[in-house]
Amino acid sequence: MAPDSRPDSRPDSRPDARPDARPDPANSERRLEGSAWQGGIHRHARVAGGKHHTDLILWAALGRMTGHLSPAALGMAWFDWASHLMMLPDKQQELFIDAMMGWQRWWTYVTDPSHHGADPVRPLAQDKRFSDPAWNAWPWHQLSQAFLMGQQWWHRATSTVRGVAPHHADVVTFVARQLLDGVAPSNFVSTNPVVQQATLASGGMNLVRGSLRAMRDAHDALAGRARPVGYRPGVEVAVTPGKVVMANRLVELLRYDPVTPTVHATPLLIVPAWIMKYYILDLSPQNSLVRYLVEHGHTVFMVSWKNPQAEDRDLTMDDYRQLGIMSSIDAILAQTGARQVNAAGYCLGGTLLAIAAAAMARDHDHRLASISLLAAQVDFTEPGELSLFIDDSQVSFLEAAMWQQGYLDTRQMAGAFQLLRSNDLVWSRRLRHYLLDLPDQETDLMSWNADATRMPYRMHAEYLHRLFLRNSLASARYLVGGRPVSLSDIDVPVCAVGALTDHVAPWRSVYKIIPLTDTEITFILTSGGHNAGVVSPPGSMRRSYQVAVHGHDSPYVDPDSWQARVPQVNGSWWPAWEGWLARHAGAQVAPPAPPANAPAAPGNYVLQA
Repeated sequence: MAPDSRPDSRPDSRPDARPDARPDPANSERRLEGSAWQGGIHRHARVAGGKHHTDLILWAALGRMTGHLSPAALGMAWFDWASHLMMLPDKQQELFIDAMMGWQRWWTYVTDPSHHGADPVRPLAQDKRFSDPAWNAWPWHQLSQAFLMGQQWWHRATSTVRGVAPHHADVVTFVARQLLDGVAPSNFVSTNPVVQQATLASGGMNLVRGSLRAMRDAHDALAGRARPVGYRPGVEVAVTPGKVVMANRLVELLRYDPVTPTVHATPLLIVPAWIMKYYILDLSPQNSLVRYLVEHGHTVFMVSWKNPQAEDRDLTMDDYRQLGIMSSIDAILAQTGARQVNAAGYCLGGTLLAIAAAAMARDHDHRLASISLLAAQVDFTEPGELSLFIDDSQVSFLEAAMWQQGYLDTRQMAGAFQLLRSNDLVWSRRLRHYLLDLPDQETDLMSWNADATRMPYRMHAEYLHRLFLRNSLASARYLVGGRPVSLSDIDVPVCAVGALTDHVAPWRSVYKIIPLTDTEITFILTSGGHNAGVVSPPGSMRRSYQVAVHGHDSPYVDPDSWQARVPQVNGSWWPAWEGWLARHAGAQVAPPAPPANAPAAPGNYVLQA
């Protein structure tokens, strides 16, 4: 990439610039997009071939040692918290008194048997580290209580300091939690009664076999070898019969074979996230949303994204829109003869679909009959725990790594998600595999989760800058074709699905589609998280959902009030969504003619490592 040789185009370099002039945000963003680079991408394009080349190489090397976390970002967060705490003597006194009273409660609990019926601290519902009955015996129960009390105190100490920036407080709280999780009594043989019982029962062989297993895993990680998965695309998962009916440099478009004598006239296009393989929606047959929809008379098309390589570094967000969504719509209408399509997007695929829908509405393109957004955000002011890894410093640090290799590696993304759920994905796994030597209990969803994809440098940098950092889509400053798009232009029915315990796309963030659009929106809130909440076939135990329609002229209802007033329905949300789709999918017609000589699904892109 050559350095930018154009004259300085900053506003203050123009002859007619005034000190009090306020540049129009849309014009500013239009100038950036015209230069073919956005925000930090633009800066890196300028310096990549110049004197700052060494800086990027150094940052990329440093990132490999820090797990691609910016030391500057962490340092600024810590300094913000520590400096404010130093200036608050009352807060210091409060924390000191809390600590003394806490330890007094714990000591009374330990020494006075009459207090054993009420624990000073109860773990959170999702914390299963001390749930085994062995932890109820002395001294293990007292030890776990001491740890939980300390964890609770540190949470108060890091999250309630006056004057600290909310993002910095979240980062310090997160780092403190990570450090505490690493020294939990459950992680060590000497302080875990469950491991001690297993060691006595096996004569220590659990530790021997676990150590060998740890060395094998470490060797595979250093060699860059992926963990083998038990569910293979096209064999155990992604087996719904279909054909590859269109392909380009970025996507393969899959069309699934009809199984009903008639189908709805309006086909369905599904746009999954490009961060993972598409078959999250076509797992084993009993868990396949695709199969469920096909069995209910829908002609389903699926976008299967390519796993990018270094040569794809310059693919943009608009390439993903054009080659992924718009090319698919063109192919679907040409093949089926339909006039419109229903479209559904999952996670990042839903965000991209919302951008495409807004651009189509702006340009009077009426080929969408409806859109469904499954765990997808369009407003990024409250993006969930991933925001811990996203600020200007962190994004610049991450861009250096992407600039050097041309893409965001799967291990970099996996590391971030593992930190967010370190108890489940790091420490619990270490306990099960290396200390208890328990066998893997893999599921189709776990296999899919291990089958990650890369993301091109330029596209991901644009995504982070334009959506996460600047929230351009929600503020009608996101440019498509050099002109801004507005979600309020969308006039087709929308179905938005949020998941109750989703930490990637929190449901209250997903809910923000309602005040940002001026159309009828059906909102569904389902139990479960980002993945398990969406993969919720009928017959699943302990599943429930809430659903209500918000008319385009209805007064706004805040998410908490909505949740409190809408009745809960037991079971899977799939039938409710399929019924909504059916109402927008037209009459029953004969299935379209099958494509001739087309390769069989799942195609080639999903198999790329």
